[in-house]
Amino acid sequence: YKKNEAAVSEAKELIRDPDPELVEMGKEELKRLDREQEKLEEELRELLLPRDPNDDKNIIVEVRGAVGGDEANIFAGDLFRMYTRYAESQGWKIQILDENYSESGGFAMVSFKISGKRVYSKLKFESGAHRVQRVPKTEASGRIHTSTATVLVMPEAEEIDVQINPNDLQVDTYHSQGAGGQNVNKTESAVRITHIPTGTVAACQTEKSQIQNREIAMQMLRAKIYANMLAEQQEKIGNERKIKVGTGERSEKIRTYNYPQNRVTDHRIGFTLQKLDRIIEGDLDEIIEALIHYDQSQKIAGE
Repeated sequence: YKKNEAAVSEAKELIRDPDPELVEMGKEELKRLDREQEKLEEELRELLLPRDPNDDKNIIVEVRGAVGGDEANIFAGDLFRMYTRYAESQGWKIQILDENYSESGGFAMVSFKISGKRVYSKLKFESGAHRVQRVPKTEASGRIHTSTATVLVMPEAEEIDVQINPNDLQVDTYHSQGAGGQNVNKTESAVRITHIPTGTVAACQTEKSQIQNREIAMQMLRAKIYANMLAEQQEKIGNERKIKVGTGERSEKIRTYNYPQNRVTDHRIGFTLQKLDRIIEGDLDEIIEALIHYDQSQKIAGE
C-alpha cells in the first residue's frame, strides 16, 4: 500500500514535467495506480475488520411462496433457479434437501444446501422477503400483481456448534410425496424431526433411504437452531449497534423485482439495477458486492 502511494507521488511529478510525452505517461500511470489503490484499500478494509466466523461455512437455504397464492409459488421457483445458477457460476455444489411442489409451477417450499468456498460470506444477506411486481401468465386483463416469497439463509452447523440432546427430539416418519401428491415409494422413508424445547421442525423426503433422510433432516434442524442462536446474539449486539444491512428476518422486505421496468431494488441500501432479466438468471455479483461493501462501511463507522 505504501509502495503504491510512493508510485502515485512519482506519477504526479511526471505530470508536472514540461515534456508532453512524460506528462501523458504520468497520466496513464496515475489512472492505473488509482485503480490499484482502490483494490488495496478494499483488501486492507477486509484485513482490519473482525471476520465473521461463519463466512467460510456452507449454507442451507429455504425459499417459500408467501403472499400472492400461485404467483408467489412460481416466484419462489424463480428465486430457487436464480440462486442455483449463481452457485453454478461460482463452481459451488447444490443439493436439494426438501421440496413441496406447487401444482401451478414453482414451489410452496424448497430447501437446498450450497457447498463451496466462502458460500455464507456471499449469500448471508439474502434472508428476508423478496417482492415481485409483474403480470402473471394466468392474468387475462394484463394487470400487474404484487407477490412475495421469503428466503432464509442459514450457515451449516456442525455438532460442535450446536449441542442437541437426543431425548429432546421427536422423530416422525411418513410416505414421501412427489409432484401432484403421489407417493414416491411405499415405505415410510420421509422423516420429520421436531426439537421439542424450541419447537423447531425439519423434514426431508428427497432420498429413498429413511436413514439418509434422517441425516439430512438433522443437518437442517441443527442449522435452524444455530441460525436462531445467531439471531439472538445479533439482537443483543443490535441494542448497541444495529447492522444496517438488516436483521435477516423473513418478514423484513429486502428487495423488489419489477418486471415491467426490468428493475431490481435492494431497499436496505437504496441500490437499484436496471437488469432484472440478467439478475433472475443468476447475475448477482453487483448486488452481493454492494451489500458486502455497505456492511463493511457500517462496521467501520460503528467501531
